[in-house]
Amino acid sequence: MVSTDRLLAFTAMSLLVIVIPGPSVLFVIGRALAHGRRSAVATVLGNVAGSYTLVVAVALGIGTLVERSVTVFLTVKLAGAAYLVYLGVHAFRHRKEVRASSGDGGTDPGRGSLRTVGDGFVVGVTNPKSLVFFGAVLPQFVNHSAAQVPAQMLLLGLVPVGISLITDTLWGLGAAAARGWFARSERRLSMMGGAGGFAMIGLGVTVAATGRAD
Repeated sequence: MVSTDRLLAFTAMSLLVIVIPGPSVLFVIGRALAHGRRSAVATVLGNVAGSYTLVVAVALGIGTLVERSVTVFLTVKLAGAAYLVYLGVHAFRHRKEVRASSGDGGTDPGRGSLRTVGDGFVVGVTNPKSLVFFGAVLPQFVNHSAAQVPAQMLLLGLVPVGISLITDTLWGLGAAAARGWFARSERRLSMMGGAGGFAMIGLGVTVAATGRAD
């Protein structure tokens, strides 16, 4: 299985990559600002589930093929970007319907907790940063001369997913706490919901316009 030195090296690499906020983190912050703590936490759960799906895809050999195919990679990236823009527009349109509920802001109006988790899953599984990391970096830390290579990838993949679960949740809770001040005024809360929507729209445009183009 995975040796201790490879596990430690991959953990250090994961920390370096995750420290730099990517689309998933910014999306969680946007959802926290627009809809509150519960929506942020549900989004994090969806994100990490989507990320680990990429790990499974890489372990099965699918993720690497996607990462190496310019056309497929671009399609996945643009699909994720379009979905971010859609969610941002939805949040902006429903900004006046946002109300604080039990001090945490509840979830996105018109979208239950499961749908919120599903939104996070879509963003996580189409995240270009995660796709490149798992497709190009993860295989380098696997002992290909040993048996059970897919199992090694599945084990290593738990490391960045676990780190993301903790750090993304902290980002979301921090943003939701800042939102609490705005919740004292319906007007300020509406403005914050609109700002979260604009943040998601901007993130979607950024994801579509940047990244790998070769």
